[in-house]
Parts: sequence; structure tokens; C-alpha cells
Amino acid sequence: MTPPQKNYSLSLQSTNEDKTDLNYPSLSFPSSAVRNCPGILAYPVLVSMKNIALLSVLLLVAGVSHGQEVTWTKVTDNARWQPRDSQGELVFRDKLWILGGWFNSFEAPPRDVWSSSNGKDWMLVEKSAPWLHSDLPMSIAFQDRMWIMGGWHNGRLPGHSASNQVWSSIDGIHWEQTTAAATWSPRLAASLVEFKGKMFLLGGTESYYFGDAASLKNDVWYSNDGKDWILATANAPWSPRAYHQSVVLNGKIYLFGGGNYVPEYHAMNDVWSSEDGVQWTQETVSAPWHPRLWFSSVVYRDHMWLLGGWSNNPSKNWGDVWFSRNGKDWKQLITPETWKERHEHSAFVMQDKIWVAGGHAQPLSNEVWSIEIPADWLK
Repeated sequence: MTPPQKNYSLSLQSTNEDKTDLNYPSLSFPSSAVRNCPGILAYPVLVSMKNIALLSVLLLVAGVSHGQEVTWTKVTDNARWQPRDSQGELVFRDKLWILGGWFNSFEAPPRDVWSSSNGKDWMLVEKSAPWLHSDLPMSIAFQDRMWIMGGWHNGRLPGHSASNQVWSSIDGIHWEQTTAAATWSPRLAASLVEFKGKMFLLGGTESYYFGDAASLKNDVWYSNDGKDWILATANAPWSPRAYHQSVVLNGKIYLFGGGNYVPEYHAMNDVWSSEDGVQWTQETVSAPWHPRLWFSSVVYRDHMWLLGGWSNNPSKNWGDVWFSRNGKDWKQLITPETWKERHEHSAFVMQDKIWVAGGHAQPLSNEVWSIEIPADWLK
């Protein structure tokens, strides 16, 4: 059956020298133009014109020569785990893993552990793990173990708290508390990466719903065993933030986006890099993607990828996908099929694919999607 025809728009956005907006007509093209191409890359281009300081042009370039369609595939629209967001996630021993998460702000977060080798068939590994703070924790696979640390417990209820506990497991059933109190302060929504044989923890916030600007952190810590943590810097040059992402690529840590949720919302789209976690370089003050919180990121095909997220004023979920080789130059991936806009979803790389699972898609989701991009497609 022929899919229903949709129209896509090409919009020109510009700003006059006096900072007033200029309007240009949109160009429309049918969805068949998209379906007949392997994918569409959106390139932000700056063009100089008389009386125009900046003209952002969405230049669509179809990779016809590759001869292969690139699009998202819905693996399942109803995984066995309850719809959720803000869960821990990692790839371990050729399986996708989901740890805890968030159902709503007025109950304790779940402590269940799920795994899947194909994204469709999920197994409940543990119903009630010993860790409590599974809302916006930091998680990683490191030294042949799964790790979960930090996070928030009890939402907006009495007894809420952030954590600096560190737990690890080799099977998802038996968990060991590596430390009850790491050297870094209790926090949630930091970023956590493996870099040069160590775990690096960056930023975060010490309070979820009840903090202020002073709760935000821009410190960097590292550890080779999860127990003993060393302070790389107490005050990195990037602004204190949470709900950001970090990845490792090109022998560097890249940190981008994030900000604060409440009581004073702010979001950023800057990108920073470091070769040691101490000295940082700002790759760009403003990437072409909208400033946001609660997005996901992965490294795939020698690029860093940004997926979805949320911004406020007005409240908006994002469903866009961007990628970059260097953190400065970004391109948008547009595909014929994709997942609904969402935030605080899980993103993984496994079996040569990017996977997206769960998240808040208004309502909470337990969908799983995947995409495979040929190795030479981005070259």
C-alpha cells in the first residue's frame, strides 16, 4: 500500500541588522521526495545579503548515490517494562539494559532491571534492586561490570534525596555497593563517561525540584574503581549545569547542552571539549540545534549524536537528530520515519545500530526504535 503523502517545508529564517525578524515564504515538497532518498541531511548555512546580518538556510542534500534508504524502524511499540523516562541505561554483554527510572513525581522511582538482546524481547532480571535513587542516575558499563551511581529518590514527596552512592553488578541481579558516599557531593543528572581507562563524572545538580542555581555543579571527578574518586577540577570553564550529555570521541571528552529545570529554567547549546578533564576548549557557543535539557547522546560511526530532548518557554519536546565529528560542525538527520518527540529517553549503540527506548513522549513511552546507517554513508 502506498504510504499517505505528506508535505515537508523548507523555511528560511533570518535576522535584520536591527535584530528584527524577516519572513520568507516556505518551500514545500512531497514526502515521496524523502522516501526515495536514503536520508536527508540538514545543513545550517550562513549567507550574507544586503541588510541581512544572518540568514539561516536549511539546505537539503539527499544521499541518492548511496542507493540505500536510511530510516528508523519501530522494533516494538510495547516493551514488557512499564512506560517510563529518566532511567539508567547501558549496553553490557551484547544486551540493552534499563535500570529504574521515573513514573511520576509522587512515588518512589522503580528499582527494576531489564535486559534485551534484540530490543523486542525483554527479560525482567531483577524486580527490586538494592539501590533507591534510580531517577536520573548516572550509569555506565566499565571494567566488565554495570555501574549505577547518584540519582534522585522519592520525587516531590517527603524524604526525597540525591545520592552519591556507587553500585555495580556483573549480572543485574546481585549488586555490590562500592561506596555509600563517594567524594563528590550527592547529585543527579550529571554525565558519566569512560575516558583513558577511568570513569569521569561531570557536573549535575544536588537537588531536583527544590534546588537553585547554587545546586548546579561544574566539577569533574574521575575514578578507576568506583570507590576512590579524584577531583580533576572544582570549577570547569563551562557553566554549572545538569541534564547535559558527554561523550568520548577523537581522544577527547565532549560536553554539551543542559542547564537547569526548576526553579529558574535555562538551557544551553554550547559544546566543550577536553583532553584531560581539566583544561577545556569551547568548540562552539551556539550549536545549530535548539538549547535543551533531557536529551540523549551516543557515539556512532565516528560521530557524536544528539537525540530529542526538551525545552521550556514554551514547553516543547524535541524529536530531531543531529550529528557531528568535531562538536563544532553539526548536521541534522531527517528520515522518512522516526519516533515521536520525547525527552529523557534511553539511547544505545549495539549491533551496529542506534537504539532509542522509552522516554516521555506525552505520555510516557515503552517503545523501542532502531536505525542502522551504512559505514560509508556519512563520508
